Amino acid sequence: MSLTLYNTLARKKSPLVPIQEDQVSMYCCGVTVYDDCHLGHARSYMIWDVLRRYLQWQGYRVRYVQNFTDIDDKILNRARSEGSTMQAVSDRYIDAYFRDIRRLNIVDADEYPRVTAHIPAIRDFIQALIDKDYAYAVEGDVYYSVRQFADYGQLSKRELTQMQAGAGGRVAAPDPAQKKENQKKRDPFDFALWKAAKPGEPAWESPWGEGRPGWHIECSAMIRTRLGETIDIHGGGGDLVFPHHENEIAQSEALSGQPLARHWLHNGMVTVGGEKMSKSLGNFTTIQALLEGHWPPYPQPVNPMAVRLFVLQAHYRKPLDFTARAIAAAEKGWQTLRTALIAKLPAAFNAVDQSADQLDAESVERFQTAMDDDLNTAAALAVLFELAKSIQRAVNLRQHQAQKPADHPLSDQQLHTAQQTLVQLADVLGLEAPGETTSPPADLDIAWVENLVNQRQTARQEKRYAESDRLRAELQTAGITVVDLPNGQTEWHR
Repeated sequence: MSLTLYNTLARKKSPLVPIQEDQVSMYCCGVTVYDDCHLGHARSYMIWDVLRRYLQWQGYRVRYVQNFTDIDDKILNRARSEGSTMQAVSDRYIDAYFRDIRRLNIVDADEYPRVTAHIPAIRDFIQALIDKDYAYAVEGDVYYSVRQFADYGQLSKRELTQMQAGAGGRVAAPDPAQKKENQKKRDPFDFALWKAAKPGEPAWESPWGEGRPGWHIECSAMIRTRLGETIDIHGGGGDLVFPHHENEIAQSEALSGQPLARHWLHNGMVTVGGEKMSKSLGNFTTIQALLEGHWPPYPQPVNPMAVRLFVLQAHYRKPLDFTARAIAAAEKGWQTLRTALIAKLPAAFNAVDQSADQLDAESVERFQTAMDDDLNTAAALAVLFELAKSIQRAVNLRQHQAQKPADHPLSDQQLHTAQQTLVQLADVLGLEAPGETTSPPADLDIAWVENLVNQRQTARQEKRYAESDRLRAELQTAGITVVDLPNGQTEWHR
């Protein structure tokens, strides 16, 4: 069975058939960096992390891009309230993002492009839409002409009359400027691609006057710049289907004439105690608050792996409700897995060849069947728990009962195989016992790695992208992951 994924566009599951046979391109809409990440972010980025890990485990090379929106009304409002700047606010919350997300064992994306680093590409994109008569300029603003795109609404399956609310971007409190903006539009359904500069706000030069990009055009331009006209997978939260992803399709496909993404994946929403999470209800919870014991329903630190386990126990497309009872159950579940992952096998086991990387074929097959069915992580976790419990029973019997080896439920080799299988499958789901995992080999040639990383950095700066990709692939073959940070620097890890 091949990997099948539920495609929001088609409203059904279909096999993943990558554009390139051995490589998958993925893009996920990243955070707007004006505040700490919340539980909804945790779920979304965990899901796409697991998808990426599973694809790599299956042998694909994955190129995963996740953006940072670092220009937005919310960022500007935060900067004004603090007497700060847009860049200072963005930098602070980008750092906070990495602090939180890495604690949850979410592997860094290959690239984290910032909107402000792509202004020329955005301007070119908008001008091309104007040239093709899909957009028009009015008094420094530029709008997308929705009725010009015949397939508008194909993702959200909405009629045009259902689409006006929020079509231009993020729905906010009533703004006097909104009325003036609506008067500029040729059609109330049109949405902004470029916004004329306002006094005191950051702005960039353009053929239509100083201004800044609209929200939707940012992702279209960054996908085109970083990954090309068509990608394999576009992911995001279910709240992005309309208007954000609907508008991305309209912009990108009007320009290219090609599908923007082969698969559109969306994760379900997060609730807290059965209610939608929001600041107005007082149940808005950040990742940091939950992990550090500042979440009132569960006022004690939570193990990051327990959070990860809790998220993966539900199917990614279904709603997920955070409750104190559910978190407590996940903590206990993680202890069961952790005990088996780090179990010290008895002395009698020393005779077994521990260098043999043997896996239990039946467990691997059941795990893969579950994951191939639209990332059914709940069923995949059931395989892990069965392995963990069998390991614990076998170890306990060896430690506490004077049985003959022939009486053990698992032979020494079977016990070794079970633990090896558990470790590998748990790693696919990002479940690890921090501080007790295997260290990188001492003979790793650091100089060779850093030389290739530097060569790749030079190739990227000189826009020799084919060479950059070749060097990344060479490093990946050696087990090295390269991460391009928003500040232009590159990090690597094994």
